Amino acid sequence: MPPCAAGTFHSDAAQAIGKISFDVAALDVDLLTVVGHKVYAPKGIAALYARSSVALEPVVYGGGQEHGLRAGTENVALAVGLGVAARLAADDLAAGRHHRLQQLQDRLHERLAAGLPDRVLLNGPATARRPNTVNVSIRGSAGHELLAALPGVAASIGSACHSGTHEPSPVLTTMGLNTDRSLSALRLSLGRWSTTDDIDRAATQIVKAGWDTGKR
Repeated sequence: MPPCAAGTFHSDAAQAIGKISFDVAALDVDLLTVVGHKVYAPKGIAALYARSSVALEPVVYGGGQEHGLRAGTENVALAVGLGVAARLAADDLAAGRHHRLQQLQDRLHERLAAGLPDRVLLNGPATARRPNTVNVSIRGSAGHELLAALPGVAASIGSACHSGTHEPSPVLTTMGLNTDRSLSALRLSLGRWSTTDDIDRAATQIVKAGWDTGKR
């Protein structure tokens, strides 16, 4: 969609939905987007909240679907999938199940820090963070080398690789992390079905990979 009027505030809540409670009224945002696959809905479906006073203009004009904002037939199956996934995520939050994820998150960080003494640096705050993600830099190990040594662990390194050239994550750079720390970052995400055994198994493999790839 074309840019909105100056002063309009949009928040990308893709990583927040289902992980923490938030209210668009309390946030006082004009626009907010959520993405379905982050809460186990089918890929390819998302939702946009727009304050009633914000005027939007469609990119493609057509029928009256989506209040005239998006031409074409709606994908009903995906929309229903997003609605059900959002309801289940809300139920999980209301039941406090995110606290279980937070405990697993802390366990993973603690296991890594104990297995790689003085080498594990947490990227971001220790408390005010989402309960399902651990982003750490392992001092002395390059992120891409760690991933290559972890065939049994699904993770990301937060840096783009183009033709073999590794660049630091712009997000970590904006946070003030230096190049070495950014390039040694590893992002691990937990989910609804993660278990203590999963955490311990992943931590064991990462610690071993950290020692194997560490600068000697």
